[in-house]
Amino acid sequence: MFMAILVVGSVAFDSIETPHGKVDHCLGGAATHFSLAASYFTPVRVIAVVGKDFTAENEAVLTRRGIDTQGLERADGLSFHWTGAYSGNMSEAKTLGTDLNVFETFEPKIPDVYKDTEYLFLANIDPALQARVRGQMPNVRMVCGDTMNYWIADHRANLEKVLRELDVLLINDGEVRMLADERNLVVAAKKVLAMGPKTLVVKHGEYGATAFFSDGSHPFRAPALPLAEVVDPTGAGDSFAGGFYGYIASQPKLTPAVLRKAMFYGGVMGSFAVERFGTERLQNVSREEIEQRFKLFQEISHLDHAEE
Repeated sequence: MFMAILVVGSVAFDSIETPHGKVDHCLGGAATHFSLAASYFTPVRVIAVVGKDFTAENEAVLTRRGIDTQGLERADGLSFHWTGAYSGNMSEAKTLGTDLNVFETFEPKIPDVYKDTEYLFLANIDPALQARVRGQMPNVRMVCGDTMNYWIADHRANLEKVLRELDVLLINDGEVRMLADERNLVVAAKKVLAMGPKTLVVKHGEYGATAFFSDGSHPFRAPALPLAEVVDPTGAGDSFAGGFYGYIASQPKLTPAVLRKAMFYGGVMGSFAVERFGTERLQNVSREEIEQRFKLFQEISHLDHAEE
């Protein structure tokens, strides 16, 4: 039986420039990338706020993938808009503009029909909002969350409350070091796990991801797929999270083997996301392509051991 995931986060528009070109106001946002990636594995419900500029065609990008948009609030104003540029190896975006617009006063509202959701993903939003959503969903089976350097630096107290409620925290290696105030990643991971999460998944961008566990189990490292061309890295981390959590929700129980496979499915969905601007590639990938790419992971990493 496939269990639904409820994701709370941003549905936005991005204007992006990379060495491969430029797009203006393409559909983006953490909740958008996460939802599309997860939808290939399990039903997804989304809670976000959009403005008057969010069209029926924009919403159809989600609904065509079976994503439940009853939690999509429409406010009087413009949608969240991020402008950024990548250069060189495109490892990091330079933010040129952040217009929060209707997202600035976002107060997540959970429809009654969402209250039976088994899996909750708290995407990168104000930890005070994350905590409020978590408090309204006391019966979920599993809670996974994300954050960023801004919340770590300026909203530490609220973030620490959220961390105590998480089963899994997914952040990048720089954020782990910042959160722990520790340069060594292994030591930093132990400090973060002591703050509450049972599992810490550290994203290394083009170098894959590593899972650390509070129960003392050995860390597990999943490589990234070597790609001939990266067009737009925006949303790769959220797409990784969608593939990772979507696969977990599609399985009857969480075992070490399931979590290891989930790390690779996360990498698969992240690898698709970067091949086109915005969400274009995630909208049109097939399950057959996903499995073919997963098999590539098996071949380069000997993942067959994960099924033992």
